[in-house]
Amino acid sequence: MTAVVSDLRVPIVHLHIGGEARTSGSGGVHQHVYPATGEVQGPVPLAGPDDVDAAVRAAHAAYPQWRALRPAERARVLRRLGELMERDTAEIARLSVLDNGMSAAMSQPLVGIMANWTSYYAGWADKVEGRVTSFPANQRELAYSMPEPYGVVGIILTWNGPVVSVGMKLIPALAAGNTVVMKPSELTPYATEHLMGLVKEAGIPDGVVNLVLGGPQTGDALVRHPLVQKVSFTGGPATARKILAACAESLKPAVLELGGKSANVLFPDADLDTAVAVNTFSVLGTLAGQGCAIPSRMIVHNDIYDDVVERVLAIVGGMHCGDPFDPASVISPVVTREAQQRILAMIERAQADGAKLLTGGRAPSHLTNGFFVEPTVLGDVDPNSELGQIEVFGPVLSLMRFQTEEQAIEMANSTDYGLASYVYTKDIDRIQRMVSALQAGGVYVNGATPVTGCELAFGGIGISGYGREGGEEGLFEFLRTKAVGIGGNWA
Repeated sequence: MTAVVSDLRVPIVHLHIGGEARTSGSGGVHQHVYPATGEVQGPVPLAGPDDVDAAVRAAHAAYPQWRALRPAERARVLRRLGELMERDTAEIARLSVLDNGMSAAMSQPLVGIMANWTSYYAGWADKVEGRVTSFPANQRELAYSMPEPYGVVGIILTWNGPVVSVGMKLIPALAAGNTVVMKPSELTPYATEHLMGLVKEAGIPDGVVNLVLGGPQTGDALVRHPLVQKVSFTGGPATARKILAACAESLKPAVLELGGKSANVLFPDADLDTAVAVNTFSVLGTLAGQGCAIPSRMIVHNDIYDDVVERVLAIVGGMHCGDPFDPASVISPVVTREAQQRILAMIERAQADGAKLLTGGRAPSHLTNGFFVEPTVLGDVDPNSELGQIEVFGPVLSLMRFQTEEQAIEMANSTDYGLASYVYTKDIDRIQRMVSALQAGGVYVNGATPVTGCELAFGGIGISGYGREGGEEGLFEFLRTKAVGIGGNWA
């Protein structure tokens, strides 16, 4: 793995519409702030409705050419794009740090995930197949199904991991033959700016991938545009409800990957060395807890609870907040000052609700300019409290006790979310029971994790959304099936 160099230079950010890179937009300007220092890095042009309209129309104009391209040729250019991502891993990772303050140790693996997903879906581009059948009432009639792309797809990326969203959304949409208007958050403009250069270098025609930056107004204009045939969104349930309301006006389909309040259930026979280390690092060290599928609720059998607490605190004691480019820094800043204040207030309310603060709970005194929150662990959390029910999206780990398997299942399933659940046990019968009983889009046992593998479908239930990303299911989110029947005398 190549080291990610501490370099605070940022590229000029553009709106990419057709073959044009625009340095200004009708939506105004956002001044990007580096979360590690609180300093302004540079202007970000915001797309207004006119810019969104131009981008959608460019994608609409490019669609016939892209759809008509031989699938093997689409596969070739997408493979080339994956190779370019690998070539520029260090630079994309550097820009990802500057985007949202994630640690350099985290940014490089995320770029690797994007490149892997790109290579994976490039392999699917020439393997989209229908099914030949016949109508039972008339064996002389030829009948078959034909998967077709939607046309223009609107993609709204998450700010916490935009490069991963590129692999999960943009690439399968392109592999299926769609053209795209992609909207990253104005909070994270830099890595996707570099990506647009790679799209052109890979040989993807102008207009096939367009990029508009902006906040809610930009997203609303994209979702409502009549030429956008489907929407793919990653974010929170509140925004998703607004997107669905807009989609409902034209009965437009959407795929939604939303938040999570994932549980990790530890039984007495668990490999605690692995279970505690993986859980603690994944919650506190993954993007400072700003991850949708992280196991932020550690549900621990009462017989091992004290042991687990001791192990967790020993690990957290070695987790340092600091410069994201410093290899010694494990805890990166959160994305904005507002996010920092919201998380600290939630920690205070959790203590008022009876949770025990075991460590952390403050902003580090030596990092006052950045948006840091100490790695925080709270014990004996009430499963029905705010902290037990609501996604924190910060470096906060909640510990809860259980005595019976039934209690653990009830606690794990007690929230409205349903993105992921985790289990640690050596009992294969218990594993099978838990996999069936846990209400989540994915269940991951004894160290297995979502997203890192592109072959396995990822998505949620409940307010964690619907639709799937990854695997064949992720490709078919961007295809719709046409039925064809041809009558005649085939004897």
